[in-house]
Amino acid sequence: MLRREGKDLELLVEKCLSAFVAAGSLDLSLDQLAKEVGISKRMLIHYFGSRETLEEKSLSLLEERLRDNFRADRFPAGVSLATVVAALWDQSTAPQFRGVLLLVMDASRRGWSGSERARAFYAEQQRLWVELLVQYLPDKLAVEELLQLFQGAILAYLVTGDREAGKRALARMTLRESNTRKSGHP
Repeated sequence: MLRREGKDLELLVEKCLSAFVAAGSLDLSLDQLAKEVGISKRMLIHYFGSRETLEEKSLSLLEERLRDNFRADRFPAGVSLATVVAALWDQSTAPQFRGVLLLVMDASRRGWSGSERARAFYAEQQRLWVELLVQYLPDKLAVEELLQLFQGAILAYLVTGDREAGKRALARMTLRESNTRKSGHP
């Protein structure tokens, strides 16, 4: 039997997050989710109180994991913007990350539909990306432009499955930014 607090409940949240990632969506029914994590629907509600709390805890765990994956200190000192962006692209579009991308898109969709929690999730992801990229590209407007390009390339990748088009676009932009910074011209 699971304890209401402690490691067992954390493990249950991890299993729920894994089920959401495997589905690429938060829109699993409680019956589907219970089956995936190996517990009854009634017990899920018992432990979390509501579906919203379960989703909140799962999104919070996803945020922690994304925060850990996208930190500037994960890159060696002196690495270039192009190297960082290429590594982020490769990681984000790796086949094993597809469910995470779909889940992030699902959370974003909920933000578009008015979910305050989903909007907060999106805002936090934006903040983390800006915080990371500004370490390699000190012009905040250029970081925002790069982030917009990255997000658009991710969406195109999810629709087409083509990783290379986004990689090329990002490489061109990082090369342009590098040349701009070297020349000292805006």
